[in-house]
Order: sequence, then structure tokens, then C-alpha cells
Amino acid sequence: MQPKIVPSVLPADYARLGEDCQALEAAGVDRIQWDAMDGMFVPNLTFGPDVIAACRRVCDVAFEAHLMCERPEELLPRYAEAGCELTIVHPETLRQPHWTYAHIRELGMRTGVALSPGTPLDVIEHCLDLVDLILVMTVNPGFGGQSYLATMEPKIAQARAMIAASGYDIELEVDGGIGPDTIGGPAAAGADVFVSGSALWRYPSFAEGVADLRARAIAAAP
Repeated sequence: MQPKIVPSVLPADYARLGEDCQALEAAGVDRIQWDAMDGMFVPNLTFGPDVIAACRRVCDVAFEAHLMCERPEELLPRYAEAGCELTIVHPETLRQPHWTYAHIRELGMRTGVALSPGTPLDVIEHCLDLVDLILVMTVNPGFGGQSYLATMEPKIAQARAMIAASGYDIELEVDGGIGPDTIGGPAAAGADVFVSGSALWRYPSFAEGVADLRARAIAAAP
């Protein structure tokens, strides 16, 4: 399967957010990630569903919402209504993880589970039938522009082995510090979806960045 490149729009010009989404779509990205932070689970505030819904009207590329907030289960219908195709939650924030994963699907979205660097894989071991994507965070959640944690690569490899053993069709995403110098490590460890924020914005164009990151992931894949 061809690796997927998913930009985080945290580095975007928020005064031109819809235009940036259109440019990313034209550049051939596979999805756009919205990092929704509430200032409680992480010390930052970002996008809400109304902003996402406004951008949904101007492009067709798939949206994924990464909910870094307390009690995300109460917000799930809003992100479904905003047009998110996939919603990612952190198990540490959930009162009933199994129910929440199922509820995301009931709302018509795909289910993603994000694992912070200190969160072990075994928290999702018995819920894989309800999971469409595992996100291994390669930085601590909360802010863009952080340095990639290469120490997460064994965890990525373990997640790939867990997915293979399960028999389920689950994507393995990485997010945090992903750029031209770092994408090879998680790709070699088995990741197939790569979230890139600040690094993608440093390329001369989005199209060049997407093509380069994808080529590097393909070259490093096992």
C-alpha cells in the first residue's frame, strides 16, 4: 500500500485556512488532520468543529480530527457533523473506551486511537475489532514544531506486529516531528500514514513536500 501523507494544519495561516486546505488538496495529500486541543488535556487551544465545518465547505479531501481534550465523547457528534471522516481519541481521556470507539463508528466516522509516548500498546489490545487506525505519537501531544522521538520506533514496530497478528485492517499512523530527515525511521518500523506539520510548510511548495515525503517513506519501507 502506498504510504499516506497527512498534513497537520497547525502551522497554517489561520486567516487563509480555507485556501491552505484547498492548496493541500491540490498537492495530493491523502487527508488533512485537525489537532483539536482544549487547554485541559494539553496546555494549548486550537480548532473547534465550527472552524472545521467552514473549511469542509471549500474542499473534498478527507478530514481527520485528533481530539486532544478531556471528555471527547461529549464532542463526537459535533465533529461528525463538521465532516470529519475519522476521529482520533486518547484512551487516557475516556471513561468508557470500548463504548467510545463503537460510538465513533455509529456516528459514521472511522475510529482512531492515539497513544502518547508514555501510553502502552496494551490499552487497545482487546479493542482492535473497533479500531481503524492506531496513532503512535512521536512527540508529546500539545504543540507543533517539536523534535521527533526516535525512541518510539520500537513501539511502532510492536504496533505493526500487533496489527498483523490481529488480522484486522488497521492503519498505523505516526505524528510528531515527521519531516525529510525523520520519516525513514517510522516507515522502516512499519508505519503507513505520516502526519507532517512544520516540516511540510518549509518546502518550496506543498506538492514538492508531499512528493518528497512519500518517496522517502516508500524507499524506507520494509
